[in-house]
Amino acid sequence: MRYMIKEKFWSWGDDFHISDENGNPVFLVDGQAFSWGDKLSLRDLQGKELAFIDQKLLTFMPKYEIYRNGQLFAEVRKEFNWFNKKFTLDVPGPNDYTIEGSFWAHDFCFLRSGRIVATVSKAIWSWTDTYGIEIEEGEDDISILSACIVIDQVLHDEKNHSSF
Repeated sequence: MRYMIKEKFWSWGDDFHISDENGNPVFLVDGQAFSWGDKLSLRDLQGKELAFIDQKLLTFMPKYEIYRNGQLFAEVRKEFNWFNKKFTLDVPGPNDYTIEGSFWAHDFCFLRSGRIVATVSKAIWSWTDTYGIEIEEGEDDISILSACIVIDQVLHDEKNHSSF
């Protein structure tokens, strides 16, 4: 399945639209405007919350938790690495995702058991952050899309903090 994540141009919080490969809206991400840390809700078009993303503060490396149906479902962690950026999407069971690639260019992939199961690339010429995501059949689209939002948040925070 192919998706496009596009950040809203004008919004109080970090809000995103997610569409399918034909440009039809599929999901919305609503970020809370005034909160300690990032708090984002991934919803279907009827408003049902499919995942809630919560940034954990006061951690050595960036860490976010993904909740489904009010229960902790997964964690996204930025891993310590001297030269490359690497993330882990820790989901229940032994089938975690490793996320690696060229984060400077915002092109990365999700690997599970050494096999690429999703690829992500950022549109270069866009007013807002826009990503194309291709997810293999049978993978957990909601977890992967949530992790893409987290990575955008982490990279955006790093970019803002490096300018001081």
